[in-house]
Amino acid sequence: MLKGISAIVSPDLLKVLAEMGHGDEIVFADCNFPAASVAKKLIRYDGLGIAELLKAVLKLFPLDDYVEHSVALMEVVLGDKAKPVIWNEYKKILKSSGEKFTDFEFVERFDFYERTQQAYAVVATSETSPYANIILKKGCIRI
Repeated sequence: MLKGISAIVSPDLLKVLAEMGHGDEIVFADCNFPAASVAKKLIRYDGLGIAELLKAVLKLFPLDDYVEHSVALMEVVLGDKAKPVIWNEYKKILKSSGEKFTDFEFVERFDFYERTQQAYAVVATSETSPYANIILKKGCIRI
């Protein structure tokens, strides 16, 4: 246990966040996402939702402010009637994090899978909200 770091941030996740460099991406995946089949590095977070984890990670993780969108979501598949209400929660968390955030990038489902294959790591959660998958692009620490 370390001082000032949320107890839900595991040593494995902390190591990955520290290893990542500017422009690297990390995916927080919901329970339906094929995380194990697409991840270069997989971190399991069974029993935890993405929003709670996002709050804890954004206290440690700078978002990339050199790009138009440092946060990406999987867009709703055409014809799917799902209403991803979790996106509103993500927006509140991002805006209150102190990081520069304007809006999400929306990525088509199969493009999202391909992009995930290039991500530094995938965090597989037990999140049950539809379309809860989210990608964060790491930025630089400002001194």
